[in-house]
Parts: sequence; structure tokens; C-alpha cells
Amino acid sequence: MQKNKYRWFVLGDINGFFGLMFDNLTVLSYLAGILVFGFGYPADIVFTKMFPGTALGVLFGDVVYTIMAFRLAKKTGNPNVTAMPLGLDTPSTIGIALTVLGPAFLYLKGKGMNVQDAAMMTWYIGMATMVLIGVIKLIFSFIGQWVQKIVPQAGLLGSLAGIGLALIGIMPLIDIFGLPVVGMIALGLILYNLVAGLRLPKNFPGILAAVALGTIIYYICAPLGWFGTTYAAPSGAFHVGIPMPTLGFVNGFTEALRYLPIAFPFALLTIVGGINVTESARVAGDDYNTRSILLTEALSTLVAGLFGGVAQTTPYIGQPAYKAMGSRAGYTLLTGIFVGLGGILGYVSFIVELIPRAVLAPILVFVALDIMVQAFKACPEKHTPAVAFAYFPTVARMLQIKLSNPELVPIALFNKMLTLPGKTLSDLLVIVALGNGFILTAMLWGGFVATLIDKKLRQSSVYLLLLAGLTFFGLIHSAYPEGSMYLPWTLPGNLQVVPYQFATAYLILAAMMFFFSFIKQDETAQIIH
Repeated sequence: MQKNKYRWFVLGDINGFFGLMFDNLTVLSYLAGILVFGFGYPADIVFTKMFPGTALGVLFGDVVYTIMAFRLAKKTGNPNVTAMPLGLDTPSTIGIALTVLGPAFLYLKGKGMNVQDAAMMTWYIGMATMVLIGVIKLIFSFIGQWVQKIVPQAGLLGSLAGIGLALIGIMPLIDIFGLPVVGMIALGLILYNLVAGLRLPKNFPGILAAVALGTIIYYICAPLGWFGTTYAAPSGAFHVGIPMPTLGFVNGFTEALRYLPIAFPFALLTIVGGINVTESARVAGDDYNTRSILLTEALSTLVAGLFGGVAQTTPYIGQPAYKAMGSRAGYTLLTGIFVGLGGILGYVSFIVELIPRAVLAPILVFVALDIMVQAFKACPEKHTPAVAFAYFPTVARMLQIKLSNPELVPIALFNKMLTLPGKTLSDLLVIVALGNGFILTAMLWGGFVATLIDKKLRQSSVYLLLLAGLTFFGLIHSAYPEGSMYLPWTLPGNLQVVPYQFATAYLILAAMMFFFSFIKQDETAQIIH
């Protein structure tokens, strides 16, 4: 009996801790960077109101997953159980910052609110979005496997891979090449260790090496002006913030409903992702209860939202990788405590300000690569065109995000370009419409093409009918830059063309697919490329 005693903390937990901890810090860094530098959002609200509640959600989830590892080890007598890793969901955190929080802040300022009031209302909207996501995840924890069965993997994983490409991959690459010397050194170490699987001397953790070396080089060279950029020393301040339960989200609930087409797919993706990672852990030898894993991630998201957080948590896909590096349950407990207390005591915000984004960006590039590769590996080979097709709406959304930045395109010029004389649908209006509701659009596009490839034409026509209905009311392809839903006949005349023509196009295509379903296909015919 003694020989099977669970050794919950071993040397491998140190490596696991640095990997999981830096994943979370990277996500927090980009959350802050997008809001503060991308949208001019007040940093003090990010660090003292958003960070503490967000970090508390990580603490709650990782502690529960640690306890679950102890229970599984006791139940099975397995001394090598590895806890399920939990952290901030990278795609949705970056996606919500770029498509909900940032645009909401600009929209509220545009309505005449002062910066502080607009920032506080944006915080309320972020909390309300988390509460909505938490409730959706609670419900779908019980029916998630049913959703996984009816929606093709190409739609689910393709939409996530599109986020990996456009939002998690390309945007960090801009940071890397904005400070190329330190960024490329860090990226090289990440690719060497995590992508190629080559070990550093003494099996030193690749993520820790990349962050440490990149940061050291930056602080040696940047003050001397060797990078050609203006150097500003970090403030060195600890932004202390005590997370308190609040009903502040109620103030932002109505506004948050406008962003439901974005929030709902993000919640759904983490539920399906939770099912997949639980299955991968089972294959690796740790048979966790799927519903318990899903309920924990839902509750930790709710805890975050109710305490001021604006980013959802999720079980990470790398449980077998943490197991392979020898981690047990110590790494999740250490990560939860470090991130949770750090968000409260302020040292997490200090670290986020201290480490250059160009050094942390390669971690996100690795995450983006992993997401994209996983989408192609997990789906049937014949569905790879559907996976690739699902990328496009997110690319359109990335273009809209860049073009709607007032520092790049003045607001007056942006609005003028939406409707050009003599052109029914301007290029910018099409980009805006394609990008709005991008996750849901990508899921449905992927599902449509996958069922088409499977020759299930009537089922593919159902996807098209659903796309038409959602388009008509602006749940996807909204004509408004902020992505609001509407009754199409209430739109200004120059914007009505989007719901009417887009929906009509989907309806005609649905009718075509339904008609083609009656045509007998030659099973032996081969398409020549």
C-alpha cells in the first residue's frame, strides 16, 4: 500500500508550473496590452479591477482540479496521476478583448461618456459577458457531448484554428518583429524546445529560458538605445486589488446581450474543448469524470465574472504533455496560488509590465501553431478544406479590428468608406459584415462545407438556412461596425443591403443544395485537380 502512495509533488511539477504559469501570464499581458495600448483603456482599472477577479477564477479552478487529482489517485491506486491543467482561455480572452471590451469602450466614448465612466461601464459589460458565458457553460456541461456529435469537428475546430491564425498568431508576430532581436531569440527557443522537441542543457524549461533570456537582453540593450526604440522603465508598482463579489455586472447586462453572438460560441468551444482534453487525459491514463471537469470550468468562469473578472477559464489541452514531463498535482496548485494571489497582491501586474510583450509573444505563436495543427490532425483528412474555409471570417474580423483603430484610420474616414457612392456594397462594409459574428459564422461555414464533402446535401442546406436566418437579424454579418443585432427594416437605407442580400444569397444556395440532393451522384467519379 505504501508503494502506491500518491507523490503529488515531484521535480516535474517545477517544469509544469513554469509552463502553465507563463501561459496564464502571457494571456493576462495581452489582455492588458490590447486594452491599454490598443484602445487607450485606463490601466488602473485593468490591474485593480479586472485582474483580481480574473486571477481568482484561475485559483478556484486549479485548486479544484488539484483535489480531483488526489481523489482519482486514491480511487485508482495510481501514484502517477497528473492533474488537469486549468488556465485562462487564450482564444476567447484575446477575442473578447478585441471584439467586445475594446469596441465597447470606444463605442461608449463615442456616445459622449468620459473616459472613466466609459471604462467602468466596459468593465461591467465584461463581467456580464463572463456571467453569461458561465451560465451557458453550466447548461452545456450536461449536453456538450450531444453538440459535439451534431456539429462537425471541422466547424468546431476550424473556427478555433481561424482564431489561432489571425488573432493569436499574426498579432503577436507583429510584437515580435516590432522588437526583432529579443522577440526572435525568444521565438527561436520556443520553436527549438516546444515545437521541435529538442532539449535544452540540463533539461531547462524552454518557456522559462525564452522569457528570462529575452528579458535580460532587453534590459541590457534597450536603455542604451541599441534597439532604436524609446525606452521607458517599468513603473515597479504593485497594483493591489481585492476581488469582492459584486452585482456590478447587472449594469452591463443589457449591453452585454449585444455581444452574445460572440460570447456564445466562445463558451461552446471551451465546453467541446473540455470534452476533448478529458478524453486525451483518459488515453494518457488518467480517467477523469467529464462532467466534473466541465462543471468546474463553468463554475470558475462564474466565480471570475462575479468577482470582477473578464476572461474565462478552461482546461488546457496539454494534460498528456504535462504528464510526459513528470508533473503530478503540484504544478496546478502552485499555478493557482501564484496567479490567484498575484492578481490580488499586484505582483502579477508588476510582472506583466516588466516583461516585454515581444518576449511573451512567442508563447502565443506556439499556442496558435498547436491549435491550427490540432484542427487538421483531429478532423478527417477529407474535411481539411472545411477547416481551412472556416478561417476566413476571423481574418475578416482581424482586418476590421485594424481598420477601425482611430490611430490608423480616422473615424470620419472609416464611416465614409462604409458606404461609397455608386457602389452598393463597399469593400469595407463587406469586411465589417464578414467579420461580425465571426466565430459562429466560422462554425457554420465549416459545418456546411464538411456536410457538403460528405454528400449530405440536405443537411448542408440546413446550415445555409441557419446562416440566412442569423444574418437577417444581425447575429452574424451585422452591418453595424460594433456588431449589434437589429430588425433589418430599421437599418439606415444604405446598410439594409447587407441583411437582405446576404440572407437572400444563403437562401438561394440552400435551395440549390436541396435541389442537387435529388441528383444521383456517380460514386466512382473522381474530381481532377
